[in-house]
Amino acid sequence: MNLSPVSTPDAQLDLRGTPCPINFVRTKLRLTQMTPGHLLEVWLDPGEPIEQVPDSLTLAGYQVEGITDCNGYFSLLVRCPTATA
Repeated sequence: MNLSPVSTPDAQLDLRGTPCPINFVRTKLRLTQMTPGHLLEVWLDPGEPIEQVPDSLTLAGYQVEGITDCNGYFSLLVRCPTATA
């Protein structure tokens, strides 16, 4: 059994220093440009960005697959939704 469920992201987006809600808007825009099923890694600041962006993405229908504390910023993994008919 593989104990490391972490997937390699297909794209990265560095939003450190970007205020809310701009970081959410940029994340959502990048996800709309990606291939369905691909994984986006987003770097966010502590505080309001990491507190708000994951919840906002979940409410918007995106699948947050992981959050990692990277000592000064957070890495958020978000799956681009598959196309719907």
